[in-house]
Amino acid sequence: MRLILLGFVAGCWALQRQGRLPAASTLGMAVLVLAALAILAVRLVRRRPASWKARGLAVLLAVSVAFCWAAWRAHARMGDWLPTQLEARDIEVDGVVSGLPAELSQGARFAFTVEAAPRGERVPEHVVLTWREAPAELRPGQRYAFTVRLRRPRGLANPHGFDYAYWLLAQGYGATGYVRSVRNGPHEAAHERLAWRIQAQRAALRDHIRAALPVDARFAPVLVALVVGDQRGIEGDDWLLFSRTGIGHLVSISGLHITMIAGMAAGLMHWAWRHSFGLGRRLRRPLPLRCPARQAALVAAVLAGLGYGLIAGLQIPALRTVAMLSIAALAAWSARTPPASMVLAWAAFVALLLDPWAVMLPGFWLSFGAVGVIFLAASRPDVPVSGFRARVRATLASAVRTQWAVTLGLVPLTLLLFRQFPVISPLANAVAIPVVSMLVTPLALLGAVMPAVLAGPLLAVAHQALAWLVEMLRWLASPEWVVWETAQAGVLETVLALLGMLVLLAPAAFGLRIRLHGLLLMLPMLLARGDDVAPGEFRAAMLDVGQGTAVLVQTRAHALLYDAGPAYASGGSAGAQVVVPYLRALGVRRLDHLMVSHEDADHAGGAQHVMAAVPVDVRFTAAPSGHALLGKAEWEPCAAGQHWEWDGVDFTVLHPGAGQSRDAALASNARSCVLRVDNGRHRVLLTGDIGKAEERELVERLPGNLLRADVLVVPHHGSGTSSSPEWLAAVNPGAAVFQLGYRNRYQHPRADVWERYGDAGILRYRTDETGAVTMSTHGQAYAMDAFRQAEPRYWRDAPVAPR
Repeated sequence: MRLILLGFVAGCWALQRQGRLPAASTLGMAVLVLAALAILAVRLVRRRPASWKARGLAVLLAVSVAFCWAAWRAHARMGDWLPTQLEARDIEVDGVVSGLPAELSQGARFAFTVEAAPRGERVPEHVVLTWREAPAELRPGQRYAFTVRLRRPRGLANPHGFDYAYWLLAQGYGATGYVRSVRNGPHEAAHERLAWRIQAQRAALRDHIRAALPVDARFAPVLVALVVGDQRGIEGDDWLLFSRTGIGHLVSISGLHITMIAGMAAGLMHWAWRHSFGLGRRLRRPLPLRCPARQAALVAAVLAGLGYGLIAGLQIPALRTVAMLSIAALAAWSARTPPASMVLAWAAFVALLLDPWAVMLPGFWLSFGAVGVIFLAASRPDVPVSGFRARVRATLASAVRTQWAVTLGLVPLTLLLFRQFPVISPLANAVAIPVVSMLVTPLALLGAVMPAVLAGPLLAVAHQALAWLVEMLRWLASPEWVVWETAQAGVLETVLALLGMLVLLAPAAFGLRIRLHGLLLMLPMLLARGDDVAPGEFRAAMLDVGQGTAVLVQTRAHALLYDAGPAYASGGSAGAQVVVPYLRALGVRRLDHLMVSHEDADHAGGAQHVMAAVPVDVRFTAAPSGHALLGKAEWEPCAAGQHWEWDGVDFTVLHPGAGQSRDAALASNARSCVLRVDNGRHRVLLTGDIGKAEERELVERLPGNLLRADVLVVPHHGSGTSSSPEWLAAVNPGAAVFQLGYRNRYQHPRADVWERYGDAGILRYRTDETGAVTMSTHGQAYAMDAFRQAEPRYWRDAPVAPR
């Protein structure tokens, strides 16, 4: 049965790897037929002895059922997406705020349920809106009439990057957009739906916690996350610390916390039911005679876990725990004791039956992986002990073994998903788990439901405990070696690492020498370096950062980042969310050179996040000295004639002229650093936001052969101020890359500029249609890879490219 349930998981995973969905017309009937065949196969498998053919057929049918089920769900959900013809149009909608608003530097972002839209226009029921003038009292359950502009779910598309479009699909949102104006509202509507009532309750708990703590309480967002699961207020520096120490799983409503609450509810109900809530003498028949106290406790445990999970938003760890609690309670109710692995497999089946998109989320694999490892570690037979001290020692030893097993067991998954692993995780968790789970979380929960006069002291103690814990974690995380980083591992390295983990966690009867062989199997993944660049060659990745620029150039042993993309209203940036994950996946642990072409936010906005994540040896820019976007680091001015050579590849700065970088009289675009990368056979030209005047100066000053390039990163994203015919004739590129945002407000690229490149016979790539574009040189040839077209997924648009 376990293999059949795991087959369902595999089928859901296989569907999410498809570039196109199967035809919708056949899916409904296919699901019914395959489900009937699967039930028949399961019945055959249960007969003894069951042949391997019957088992294989049952597993194959489970995979097929899951594939069709996930495809049918995807068709239904994507059918509610905003039609393309309604994008970027003013639409009048009436609806209700249906999620906790996330506070931005300007305004708020929130989920909105559309109840009414103009007749004849198919607007999705669930959308995500940004409102710059959002009032401070914006709450879930409020009804508004807005004029909005929407667009279909879409995200940046980069190798190893976060897929926002998939997240929107998984969450059930059919569009994103922003509020143009308010026509009416707010009016209270939380009482009309249970979901809105739950969200309103979450908001009330969050506000109660905030009000009970001082305004400057740094860890108030962490306490909010522990109570209602809203992690969006936690500061970036704190998240970095939690990641470096491996305790990020505790800073949320985790499975451990739900189990604790469910256990407390079960114990309380068991005691109260046995005593008939003190009404035994008044009842004709005491409650235990109507229903055993054990079964009443099981019901209380499931209801408490489900209630806490709903308050948490029922994310993957909560969903997994509630599913496991329900299955275990059902088994106990029927006096059965299924193996732990069976309970885990059924929980995975239930989770994906409800949410087939969860199979691609890191939380799914980490959550089930951690519980699986705990079950594996707990499968060892316990040695009977007597005496209080002996039992304490045995309990502590068991806790240490379990934490050690979880740490080792999650190494392959953590490296595969995040390309880094906190070495000090066992020690940090040994301290943090008792503090957070046994002290901070109970106090936060009590403070959230107590009156303000009692909530303040309780939350103050919880906050102080967190502050002390963070100070200890900072000390633990201070050495550079505390995080082991690797490049993205391949399939073979991952399989070997998983096998090595199983060998390491094998029972003691296998012997220490055999178990240590597991380390050898894990070494290929631990030492993964990524794809090397051959000597004399280079690779240039023009990343999809929206409306902005970021280009990573790699040679055999060096790396240069040209621009770092824009900053975002949420406080993040393309540097943190796109560039840094890409660097880690490729195994780039330091940048030999960071060049920020000029100070505009779409080029320099992510620079500080990049510098905070990886060491940088040399920094060049044309921005004024001490500009806020560039931080306090020392920067050298760009100047024409600067030149260096790495691994047989030449780098030459062509613009601006000496002394122009810091000339405040020049516009920022005119001062952009222009960089040529040349290996003698192929060139790429990086141009920033230079305009026609700068193009003309370069054409007149430099001999024609020095401007020629195979690939041109288009100046100023294809605006009408750049890309003159004389410039295109001088550069004569074979391909041009337009780095820009989807439906950007500047309307880049301008139609006549786009046509000018096409008329010149230049292959055109635009990152809003292709995602990241990578140029790789190979001897006398070079290749251009467009991410959306190379790795198609059914939820991502992938028009024909190049054009």
